Amino acid sequence: MFSAKCYSRLRLHRLRNPTDPVDNNATLNIILKQQGNDLEQMVVVGYGSQKKESVVAAISQTTGAVLERAGGVSSIGAALTGNVPGLITTSSTGLPGEEDPNIVIRGNNSWNNSSPLILVDGVERPMNSVDINSVATVTVLKDASATAVFGSRGANGVILITTKRGQLGKAAISARVNTIMKQPSKLPQKYDSYNTLKLRNQVIENELNVTPDSWNKYLPQAILDKYRNPINEQDKERYPNVDWNDVLFKDYTMSQNASVDISGGTKFVKYFANVDYLHEGDIFKVYDNGRGYKPGFGFNRINVRSNLDFQLTPTTIFKTNLSGSYGVQKTPWNFSQSDYVTGLTLWLSAYSTPPDAFLPIYPDGSWGFSLPNSGLANSALNISVGGIQQITTARMTTDFILDQDLRMITKGLKVSGTVSLDNTFIENNRGINDLYNGVQMKYVDPETGAVTYKQAYDGVTDFDFQQGINWSTSAGNVGSNYRRIFYQLQLNYSRTFARDHYFTAMGLMNRNQYATGSEVPHSREDWVFRTTYSYKNKYTIEYNGAYNGSEQFAKGSRFAYFSSGGVNWVVSKEKFMQSLDFIDVLKIRASVGQTGNDNINNLRWLYQDQWAHTGNALLGTSGVDAEPSTYTWYSLTSLGNAKIQWEQSFKSNIGVDFELFHGLLKGKFDYFEDKRTKIFIAGSNRSVPSYFGFSAPAANLGKVNAKGYELELHLNKSFNDAFRVYIDFNMSHTVNKVIEEDDAELLPDYQKKAGKSVGQAYSYVSAGYYNTWDELYESTPYNTNDVNKLPGDYNIIDYNADGVIDQNDNIPYGYTGWPQNTYNTTVGFDWKGFSAFVQFYGVTNVTRQVVFGSLVGQVDIAYEEGNYWSKTATAGTVPLPRWLSTPPDYYRADQYMYDGSYLRLKNAEIAYTFGKTWNFIKKAGLENIRVYLNGDNLLLWTKMPDDRESNFAGSGWASQGAYPTLKRYNLGFNITF
Repeated sequence: MFSAKCYSRLRLHRLRNPTDPVDNNATLNIILKQQGNDLEQMVVVGYGSQKKESVVAAISQTTGAVLERAGGVSSIGAALTGNVPGLITTSSTGLPGEEDPNIVIRGNNSWNNSSPLILVDGVERPMNSVDINSVATVTVLKDASATAVFGSRGANGVILITTKRGQLGKAAISARVNTIMKQPSKLPQKYDSYNTLKLRNQVIENELNVTPDSWNKYLPQAILDKYRNPINEQDKERYPNVDWNDVLFKDYTMSQNASVDISGGTKFVKYFANVDYLHEGDIFKVYDNGRGYKPGFGFNRINVRSNLDFQLTPTTIFKTNLSGSYGVQKTPWNFSQSDYVTGLTLWLSAYSTPPDAFLPIYPDGSWGFSLPNSGLANSALNISVGGIQQITTARMTTDFILDQDLRMITKGLKVSGTVSLDNTFIENNRGINDLYNGVQMKYVDPETGAVTYKQAYDGVTDFDFQQGINWSTSAGNVGSNYRRIFYQLQLNYSRTFARDHYFTAMGLMNRNQYATGSEVPHSREDWVFRTTYSYKNKYTIEYNGAYNGSEQFAKGSRFAYFSSGGVNWVVSKEKFMQSLDFIDVLKIRASVGQTGNDNINNLRWLYQDQWAHTGNALLGTSGVDAEPSTYTWYSLTSLGNAKIQWEQSFKSNIGVDFELFHGLLKGKFDYFEDKRTKIFIAGSNRSVPSYFGFSAPAANLGKVNAKGYELELHLNKSFNDAFRVYIDFNMSHTVNKVIEEDDAELLPDYQKKAGKSVGQAYSYVSAGYYNTWDELYESTPYNTNDVNKLPGDYNIIDYNADGVIDQNDNIPYGYTGWPQNTYNTTVGFDWKGFSAFVQFYGVTNVTRQVVFGSLVGQVDIAYEEGNYWSKTATAGTVPLPRWLSTPPDYYRADQYMYDGSYLRLKNAEIAYTFGKTWNFIKKAGLENIRVYLNGDNLLLWTKMPDDRESNFAGSGWASQGAYPTLKRYNLGFNITF
């Protein structure tokens, strides 16, 4: 408190805050505005927090408020996309309950597990164990200075999720309701029956020279017209024209999310509690199967959380974090999205079932099937009839934390102890097994009109169409159970000496034991320290160390020491910078250090020889006189390697943080390098001569170098405290190169993995088309089926110039499946109660293989691939397909290799907040009501045929299907009491 006299005008300011003029008043109530450049604010780091000005590491942080506006998505990973530079995601499915994207930080720099370490409130837990509404902050640790404290688990970066906690004050209750409409984002476009068969006629004409029998499938125009304009119901069944996308998918489906939380606190206890309910609807249409159950997909989950802080004494705080969730995922019986057979057939019709094959369901109730091609899927049948299962996941997590201030010993000294217990129970196969159903199926021959019926899957009668429903119920079985116990003791010291010398130190020990089912528990033990010294908050030096142990390796090799060091210099505090008034903050930082990765594809006991008790020895010579022994023997199945260890990552980073024009513009720039060594190579992937006599043991032989940069900019401008506009931009670029992957010594360089990126795509490459028979006769021959080459085929390059086209001409092509470049721009404004923003996210330098092949395997399906080659239009963008002729697989060259770059309108929102200036808010005793309309994945610009950012099912033909990715429109409101 202060007073001032005789001044008609007074100006007040503090360091780096705006200067506000005030008129003469008898009493002034002055509140200084705190801006985002406040150097005293805290940043979450590994095992604690630091003042922002003393941070030497590459760290990015976002808030739960940012994630909540992400258009109704239920996955934290999906909400993070684009909001954190250096964090790269790829999404491949919209399956309810399975929408978490794959995540890497600063690139995919290992052919083993590259996923980051994820900690929730300091304990390793899956990201999907937390609902978005409970998140306070998400912090991404990227360089060695930030991740070295995690030692053998820090090489791939670390994501720290901090949940909300209560604050001193009266209870605040907040209720949110979201109603989300979901639609398929982008599906491959296909020709209808008429245009597909017309294309088939064109193909038949082109290949008659090599396969004259193709003429038998040539259709006259009169028949083609029946597919477009059938004259009666019989023609509709005989000449079907099915839009499988329309058959399988609804125009939209609905999801709901509701959440209530309460927070507040007294001097004794601060509290935060949350209950969240989520329902994810199914985009597939539901057909009445008449069998007493409703088929399809779905997901329901309820999350509860309670975070309590008890002030037991002036120096003692006891914290409890209690959370639990119960989720039920509904799928067809025996479904596995990762299995090509049981998963893909459920939606394969949307991608590769011909429009002219059969009707999904006929007017008489029979389901369609293909008699000449039994491999064609009727996904409407496969989803509707076959049963349902419910996969339940019950998860409980508990943290007990005791913080003790030891200022009675010395100022700034604190000790903390943590015990965490986690349990997860998963139950599978609760539901109805209807796989061996007896449904009636029907096929109508388009050539003769003959009708064929059959009984599908029925192993009892094979012909009784009137057999009763014969499904069985299952009460479920324990799929798996997971348990973890974690305990930690941590000592912290923080103190300022003589005003200019700021010193912190941290030391801890923790032990982590976890197991799934009855397996031998995994164990880890960490001894960690960090020390930081800062002079005048201007110069900072930091050193971190971690001594980590893991039971995955042999005795004598289970512990290793990882360390890092970093410095920063706040240049803007130097006297020579004071004249540059437009520079608020300028900080230069650098770090270097080593981390590791002990997640070697979840393999264990690699340091031991593996034996099997199976088989029999042969007595006597081999051949007709050999007799097996009557005794089962022990045989060596794999060689152990006692020197197996974790991958090692040597990281370096240099960065600049800046804030300009009194908080108008803020930003960061980082340049980084990552040198990986001792990367695990499985024995099956090693190159050993055949005379070695056995499969090679696994070894740490791989090396990869990576580098890149990140840029982050934030523009924030307020006008008269009523209108604010902001622009956020970030981008990242990362590339890597394999230095060593145990390539065979005599391989030519282009076939070696060394020198390429991790996961490099390969393809045959063309030099245009064979436009004439003369060009074809002069071409390099194929090693197989060369006689079936035709004009209109790709002219494949004989890369190694050996005079034949074969597998040795398959060369590095494009990029990998992970983008090298990511870009994100968010533009928004706030005006009084109104707010709005749009977020655009894009990636470049990424290659994706999607095999959507027209007329492949004599199947009448044609995709909108582009302009086909023809004798009169030789400049077509894709080659003419084949029908009966059988060229080698590689004749398609790079046709199915797509530029996976895209730009999408990731999020958009418009909202209005009704505050206490509205009478009905006052009368109802509310703080405010916020109403908003937002969306996710709203628009997409890409050359890809669908909206999957990766092929979760695999490459080649396995890339043809997945539960579609979705766009969302969300209408919601948030009431605060």
